[in-house]
Amino acid sequence: MDYRSSGVDIQAGNNAVELIKPSVAKTFTSGVFNKLGGFAAGFKIPLSEYKNPILVSCTDGVGTKLKLALELGKIDTLGIDLVAMCANDLICMGAKPLFFLDYIACHKLIPSQIKEIVDGMVSGCLQAGCALIGGEMAEMNDLYREGDFDLAGFCVGIVEEEKIIDGSKIEPGHFVYGLSSSGLHSNGFSLVRKVMTSKICEEAGFDRHELLTPTLIYVKEVLDLIEKESSITGIAHITGGGLAENIKRILPKHVNAHLKLNSWVINDVFKMIQDIGGVAESEMFNVFNMGIGMVMVSSKKLKTKKGFFELGTIESGNQNVLFS
Repeated sequence: MDYRSSGVDIQAGNNAVELIKPSVAKTFTSGVFNKLGGFAAGFKIPLSEYKNPILVSCTDGVGTKLKLALELGKIDTLGIDLVAMCANDLICMGAKPLFFLDYIACHKLIPSQIKEIVDGMVSGCLQAGCALIGGEMAEMNDLYREGDFDLAGFCVGIVEEEKIIDGSKIEPGHFVYGLSSSGLHSNGFSLVRKVMTSKICEEAGFDRHELLTPTLIYVKEVLDLIEKESSITGIAHITGGGLAENIKRILPKHVNAHLKLNSWVINDVFKMIQDIGGVAESEMFNVFNMGIGMVMVSSKKLKTKKGFFELGTIESGNQNVLFS
């Protein structure tokens, strides 16, 4: 007996590391203090740019979107989704992403597959402006079924203490804005896979690959707006739980958010899921982002543009999100 015959191929892991090194290096910023393949990674905090720096961290995955990607044989954008789910959470505190790490667990480690996944992460990190400084690949053939794998991501960012955005300054009279989503992003896929089956999509003339459209990364757009407008009092990443649940997370107890349903464009994919699956509208809004991937609250009116909508206002209340 040896390790390989028991299901773990150490050489395949080494080969995968060598394959991903060139692309990962593209994400390295001036703060990176390591070479890929070491036991740990270092990052120099840019203290000269901050008076009272606060490190912000988060972790996430991409859920059962993985199952659909494997079924369709298209995994190249999953890495973008992974970075997006973490980096988009991070910027809700007004933080700038610094670095990202990943964890890949699989039945069998296939170097070319790992490279495809990591190349997606590289693309995501370049969009988010952060460095991919490390990760882990675990081959566990008795825990994962043949062909299966799972992903987790971890992101760390930085923000000036006095510039932290946590929703505590949201008051009645403030305005609610939304940035459009690219579609489903990475939430609700347990329901999506039940409704949008291969047969159903074929009959409807719908390309199932559109369901894998990667999650938008809002880092640059949000940070630019924060820099330009000192009026931003709250930011919410619209993920599982939809608009109501995620906006509620940033509302003080004495206010409500009142959103106007006709104020933004709902992607066609949501209408298709609702119609085909006979899903109640309330359930759609409870599961999906419904066309809005990021919400921002401002103490003053902002100029809207394509993909940036005025959704409603903040009013006195008891921490509810209302629609009309």
